[in-house]
Formats: sequence, C-alpha cells, structure tokens
Amino acid sequence: MALTSEHTQWFETTFGKLADNVERAVVGKRHVVELAFTAMIAEGHLLLEDVPGTGKTSLARAMAETVRGTSTRIQFTPDLLPGDVTGVTVYDQGRFEFHHGPVFANVVLADEVNRASPKTQSALLEVMEERQVTVDGVTREVGAPFMVIATQNPVEQAGTYALPEAQLDRFLMRTSLGYPDHAATLRILEPGRPTRVTVPAIAELDAITAMSALTHDVQQHPLISDYIARIVGATRGATQVRLGASMRGGLALARASRTWALAHGRHYVVPDDVKVLAEVVLAHRLILDPEAEFDGVTQGAVIGQILLDTPPPSQKDLA
Repeated sequence: MALTSEHTQWFETTFGKLADNVERAVVGKRHVVELAFTAMIAEGHLLLEDVPGTGKTSLARAMAETVRGTSTRIQFTPDLLPGDVTGVTVYDQGRFEFHHGPVFANVVLADEVNRASPKTQSALLEVMEERQVTVDGVTREVGAPFMVIATQNPVEQAGTYALPEAQLDRFLMRTSLGYPDHAATLRILEPGRPTRVTVPAIAELDAITAMSALTHDVQQHPLISDYIARIVGATRGATQVRLGASMRGGLALARASRTWALAHGRHYVVPDDVKVLAEVVLAHRLILDPEAEFDGVTQGAVIGQILLDTPPPSQKDLA
C-alpha cells in the first residue's frame, strides 16, 4: 500500500498526542517517551537501565492507559519461577485449567529483570520473540500490541544475574530515563500533584496495530539499507568489540528508523533517522573486549565513533 499524505499526517498527529499524554506522567522525558512508543509501534521491546525512582513504572502504566490497554508488573527476585511469569496449569475439580501469568498483557513491566535466575529470565525469550507462551505443550497467543519494558539497576550488581546476549538481542532498544532536570523537578514538586498520575485514554489498541502496519510501507532507499548494513558491519570489525551486532540488530535499526520517520512526518527514511536511533538500538548488542572495558571504553562510545567513521549517503544520491 502506498502511503498518502493523509496517512503520514494521521500517524504524526497520533504519535504526538500519545507522547504528549504520557509525558503528563513522566514529566520532562519527551525524548524517552517517543523512543518507547517507537519501540511499541515497531513491535519491539525496551530495556531501561536506571536507578530506582526515575518513573519506569509510571512510563509503562501510562503507555498502557493512553491506548486503553492492559499493563502488569513483575517484580523479578531470585526465588521467582518461570511459571510465575508465563502462567501454570493446575488441577481443579477433575480437570486441568491454565492460569494465565502476568505476561498476558499489552505492556509488561519486568522490574529488575536481572535479579531473577537465568532459568526464570529465559521464560521471557519465547514471548518476546514469538508473542506466544507454550506451557505443557499448549501454545497461547498473548495478543497485540505486546511490549516488554524491562529494567535493571546499572549501579547495584550484588545478587544479580547478567542478561545473556540472546536475551539482550531481543530488546529493540536500551535507554534510560535518568533524573528530571530542575524545571521538571519543580513541576513534580507542585502542591496537589498526585503521587500516581493517571492519564486518559486517547486512542485504542487498534490504532497501534494500524500504525505498525503503516511502517511497513515507509520508503527505505537502497542506499539507506547500505548505510545501515555498513554501520552494523563496522560493529563486528571494531577493535574494541569482541562480538558485534547481530542481523536482528540491523533489522531492528531499519524497522525503528521507518517508524521514527513516520512519527516525524515523512514517508521515507533519511540518514538522520538512523543516526538518532543507532546507539539505543545497537549499543546493548555489543560485547566489548575486556581490555577496552578496563580502559573505560563504552558501547555508546563505540557506536558514536562508528557513526563518525561511516559516511551517510548524500541527499543528491537519495533523490
């Protein structure tokens, strides 16, 4: 389907209204809110690395409320079991009955996901990739839209289990909310502001599904695809990197770039879309060389240098 100006305008307007609405609950974090909705519409998941008290739960709840969806929160602890995430089959009055787990929601907040054992963390692998849960040989769909927002504390590492590469690769983006700036702090501290801000629903779940469908028709010039491929390839050849971005990372960057383009009123992708999203989409997929880590090199710095070293296609070539 060819995108019309009406499609593009509707997408941009709806995206802006969704972000405005959620920003009522997550004050001063407009860019992160836009990234979160980009991940949702691109049918991806979000990893937030943040210290406690920055509004992660508020973000997940507000995103679900604004599209009239459901949200759940799973507090990951060392004694959490896979069945506590996916659900279990129980014997009740002569028959077996499945009790749905908290993953059966539109927005699932996996709080402090790295505190659970690897066995429990792996309970998210199937549902994040396939949007389905298999228990006792029976597969059940979790519905659409579906999004996992997982959090982990980057400072406190005692008693935690690092997420394996296979699971990190299933997150479309990694970012952080961070502390609010001074102006946002004053707004939060205003007398009478409720502790929990409830936002009104301004769209239906069908709107997110329709927006996701439109992103498949965004024009992506072959030179843009080449630019993404060169960036992903450069992560594999960087001297500071032991393991570069996977093919899933390249697909994620392309999908997120198409969504970002539509959200900003364009039916085609430009190099700046790729540049804005490259770090949040690719950085967490890199495994750095131990010596580079010891020297203070970060994954974000590696992506930043790759963007400097990888020339984008010119406007003339894209015309």
